[in-house]
Amino acid sequence: METALTRLTGVRHPIVQTGMGWVAGPRLVSATANAGALGILASATMTVDELRHAVREVAARTDAPFGVNLRADAADARERVRIIVDEGVRVTSFALAPSRDLIAELKDAGVVVIPSVGARRHAEKVAAWGADAVLVQGGEGGGHTGAVATTVLVPQVVDAVDIPVVAAGGFHDGRGLVAALALGAAGVAMGTRFLLTSDSTVPAAVKARYLAATVNDVTVTRAVDGLPHRMLRTDLVAALERHGRARSLALAVRHAAAFRKLSGLTWRSMVRDGLAMKHGKELTWGQVLLAANTPMLLRAAMVDGRTDVGVMASGQVAGVLDDLPSCAELVERVVREADAVLRELGTH
Repeated sequence: METALTRLTGVRHPIVQTGMGWVAGPRLVSATANAGALGILASATMTVDELRHAVREVAARTDAPFGVNLRADAADARERVRIIVDEGVRVTSFALAPSRDLIAELKDAGVVVIPSVGARRHAEKVAAWGADAVLVQGGEGGGHTGAVATTVLVPQVVDAVDIPVVAAGGFHDGRGLVAALALGAAGVAMGTRFLLTSDSTVPAAVKARYLAATVNDVTVTRAVDGLPHRMLRTDLVAALERHGRARSLALAVRHAAAFRKLSGLTWRSMVRDGLAMKHGKELTWGQVLLAANTPMLLRAAMVDGRTDVGVMASGQVAGVLDDLPSCAELVERVVREADAVLRELGTH
């Protein structure tokens, strides 16, 4: 199935596996790439050395194109960009809008730039700065999310920019891919669906929690870091929503200390990252620290399997998923279903 996305990135199918922290590692990304979709390596939870090693591991596992997700506001963003260029990575994606200079630097090196956005005005901005495509996530998507539904947001962005649009938020099958194409998108991006594959390294017990969830078990909360964050409702989430500021601050300090030890970051850099997220928002100091070390809360569940002390970012589609296919099986199934839907529509 050829679209503007497949032509731009060189993949066979217009399907993107998103760069989920602690989840989108070399095994998942290479399996996605070998299946003909675009796998995105999550680098925000890696050190610079770990990123270089991970890129080389993916390259050793596949000859297909793949991408790396970067934090545009990271202090070492340009060092990471240099790794991407040096190692011949085909695509970069960004959770926050990259600067005009950063986009130009990547494009000059032949790297495709696909920022992720949650609003039309952000898509217009990065398109004007030279982005090659834009990934647009509606409110159904997991992690930090907005309030506008995918079916409303995607057509807005398609009408506003003249670069390929990738639709994210609520997609998991071939019907969704056809729907996205009908809305004007050039493909779909899926996070939770790829998390729930046999190629994902997320612990089995955590995957079981996702598969047992109903649509009503997926909630949006500001209690973790002060920003709208879609995740599975757990006892920890309920406790954060219930506790006062003093209790939340104590919890945040404890998690921050653990993340500082793991990451090697200084307290100053962690607070700086938290303040960057606080800018323009009404966050408590407990939320500032939680914002700076939300990766630790995700790691507790996604790596250590500790659903009691970690958070599980999740799209609403978790409530309708009930299996763990391989990436190859998933991509083949989505494309097959999409072809069947298109053939059926063509008969009417």
